[in-house]
Amino acid sequence: MTLPALYEGKNLDLIRRTVAKDCNDSELDQFIHICRAVNLDPLRRQIYAFVFNKDKPQWRQMTVVTAIGGYRAIAARTGDYRPDDDQTRFVYDADLKGPTNPLGIMSATVTVYKFAHGEWHAAVGEAFWDEYVPLRDGVIDSKKTGWVKMPRIMLAKCAEAQALRKAWPDDFAGVEIEEEIDRRMIDITPSEAADEAAANAKLNLIGGKDAITVDWCNGDPLARVPLKSFPDAVLEFAKRKDVSATELRVFWHRNLPARGEFKAKAGSDYLELQREIEAITDRKEAAEVAQEAAE
Repeated sequence: MTLPALYEGKNLDLIRRTVAKDCNDSELDQFIHICRAVNLDPLRRQIYAFVFNKDKPQWRQMTVVTAIGGYRAIAARTGDYRPDDDQTRFVYDADLKGPTNPLGIMSATVTVYKFAHGEWHAAVGEAFWDEYVPLRDGVIDSKKTGWVKMPRIMLAKCAEAQALRKAWPDDFAGVEIEEEIDRRMIDITPSEAADEAAANAKLNLIGGKDAITVDWCNGDPLARVPLKSFPDAVLEFAKRKDVSATELRVFWHRNLPARGEFKAKAGSDYLELQREIEAITDRKEAAEVAQEAAE
């Protein structure tokens, strides 16, 4: 479904004058591009833009933010999303209870489920209070009242966003939820903002922060493969007729760091990939043995 608000001139002008009023022309173009990519409506407050250091051109940085409802809408449209039947799991510590932690919450854990390879797989997100609570001069920032009035809801949103990004990294590329950046909006210094923008720009040039570095064992430089494309790319390589069983084992061993990174980010998808690689290797080896016997 195409959202008229993202294409009609009068709506784009309204977006520029309201929810993206701090954006310059290039930032507005980038913001609308991301809105179209994730198919969220800024006029319905599903997604919006924050501009850091808007009065300091040398440190200026735009961050695209979405509501947790927008995150859930993106996941639901994939057709393979299921929320957890259980409530958010919280860990409490009475010693942490105080002005900066009204309920003494240590962490929140949320699970979402993705349907792949014929079964549902769990993606778990965990958020720690001391990593997200927005503190200013040792107390919760007075402008971030949700962290005092609804501390469990605020931390649960951060955990759920982590779980959703883990399950669908490409679908959520480039967007965060507001609760995740509450602390960063206070803590980040101009130099850190500039460094972060430069680092993200470099990562985008080599496939983005969620890409996997792969050695294709062909003498070429290491390649960056998007996380979502990694299993298909590896399987395509493994099935090539000119790749022997021995070469496939060398490839699999040499890319241990890449496999470890994919396993950490994709979870159960790694086990399925490993099973398929082992099966392909066994078939290649059996075929090679049979060919040698025939000769």
